[in-house]
Amino acid sequence: MPDPLSARGATSRHSLDTPYKEHVMEYRRLGNSGLKVSSVGLGTNNFGGRMDEPASIEVIQTAIDQGINMLDTANIYGTNLSEVYIGKAVKGQRDKVLLATKVSGKMGEGPNDSGTSRSHIMYEVEQSLKRLDTDYIDLYQIHFPSNETPIEETLRALDDLVTQGKVRYIGCSNYASWQACEAIWTSRTLGLNSFVSVQPHYNLLTRGIERELMPFCEAYDIGIIPFFPLASGFLTGKYRRGSPAPEGTRLAGPMGERALTDNNFESLEQLETFANNQGHTLLELAFSWLLAKPQVSTVIAGATSPQQVKSNIEATSWLLSEEEITEVDQITRKSLTR
Repeated sequence: MPDPLSARGATSRHSLDTPYKEHVMEYRRLGNSGLKVSSVGLGTNNFGGRMDEPASIEVIQTAIDQGINMLDTANIYGTNLSEVYIGKAVKGQRDKVLLATKVSGKMGEGPNDSGTSRSHIMYEVEQSLKRLDTDYIDLYQIHFPSNETPIEETLRALDDLVTQGKVRYIGCSNYASWQACEAIWTSRTLGLNSFVSVQPHYNLLTRGIERELMPFCEAYDIGIIPFFPLASGFLTGKYRRGSPAPEGTRLAGPMGERALTDNNFESLEQLETFANNQGHTLLELAFSWLLAKPQVSTVIAGATSPQQVKSNIEATSWLLSEEEITEVDQITRKSLTR
């Protein structure tokens, strides 16, 4: 895994006292694979829900134009429409993108309409291929682990898909460290294709993966793909203590009860002050801090407009020093338990 401080050139730097230079997209190796992914990926959970087809396609096209090659979705996103919109958007430019989707979420009311069984995986991969309008998936991820299916059955099914050419790499999401370890060692023991990445909930306010999952990924060179890098928008600074969540935002609903706490606001205010004192924004801190972790391959960031795509990319320009990282660690120490 390249050192992020050396891999990101001088053209990436941007502060208040240096001339602005257009951000140059960085590409990192995905875990122990040879696949190179953009340091910023596009999350598409909003497609088919908060965003209609034209808006979704416009965002995807902007992402591609800006150098993003990782498009992350799941069969359950947007009631299946996220994959459909992506398929339409990348028509004619499939070679420019890496399509990452997921399986195991609930897709129907039948007894085999969810989970990690061979039956469900083999059926759902064909449905995803149709919706994405492609003949292969670059990264096929188990969305949620299952205690009902032996991990060997799941891995043999995924290995068959790689052998068939329908899937090129495999990964997992929402796995605990022991579950990821069990999967890796089962693959090694049986001589099967193995997970090259994990996709956990990870950001400045949720750092629990640093206790076990991150050390495991470092030891076995598994790429980390954080989701919710902005804590569902909380780390953008749009939410303020004592004020209701802006209407229409993600935290205006039930999720806000868990996120809009006094402890989180205390950390938010300290982080914002720290970033401002360094001549940067909170958004820049949220992205650049994640990318300062060598095991992080790409940061999945959602966007509802072309400008948001560009802002997310520009926010990765801060190269944090060791002293700055230490100070951030002191501010967010409480989040290591989350």
